[in-house]
Amino acid sequence: MTTMTNGAFSDLVEKYGKLVYTVCRQLVRDDSLAEDLAQDAFLSAYTHRQSCPPGYEKQWLARIAANKSKDYLSSAWARRTVLPGDDFLSASGGAPPPEDELIARSGEAEIRAVIDRLREPYRRICVMRFIDEKSPDEIASELGRPPKTVYTQLSRAKQMLRNEMERSGNDGYI
Repeated sequence: MTTMTNGAFSDLVEKYGKLVYTVCRQLVRDDSLAEDLAQDAFLSAYTHRQSCPPGYEKQWLARIAANKSKDYLSSAWARRTVLPGDDFLSASGGAPPPEDELIARSGEAEIRAVIDRLREPYRRICVMRFIDEKSPDEIASELGRPPKTVYTQLSRAKQMLRNEMERSGNDGYI
C-alpha cells in the first residue's frame, strides 16, 4: 500500500465531504446527526487511511459513512424507548412510539410470510434485500452472480410480491 499524506487526505475531505454527509443523511434522516456521523466517518477514514485502495477512495469513504450510520442505527441509543412525557423526542426525530413499532413489526411479519412463499432464486434474494437490507451489488457479490441478473431477479420478485399482496387483500408497498 502506498502512504497517503495529510495533504492527500485533506483533498479527499474537500472532494467527498458532501458525498459522505449525503450518505449519512440518507440513512439517519437527521441533519445534525448526519453531520456528526460524517465527521466520525472522516475520523475513522483518517485513522485507517493506509488501508484505502488506490483509485477507490470515493467508494471507500461512502462505505465507511454507510457503516457508521448503520452502526448508529443499530446501537442501543438509537433504539431507546420513548417514555410517557418524552413526546418532544418523537417530534424531534427520536424513537417512534411503541404503537408504530408494533404496526411496523406486524407488517414486517406479513411481508416475511409472503417472501417465504416465493420460489427460488427469488426467495433468497428478497430475504437478502428486504430483510437483511443488503444492496443489490452486495447480493451479487455474495451469490457470485452478475449485478444485472440480481437487479432483474429483484424486479421480478417485487412484481411477484405485489401480486401476492394484492391477492391476499394487503396494500403493502414494495
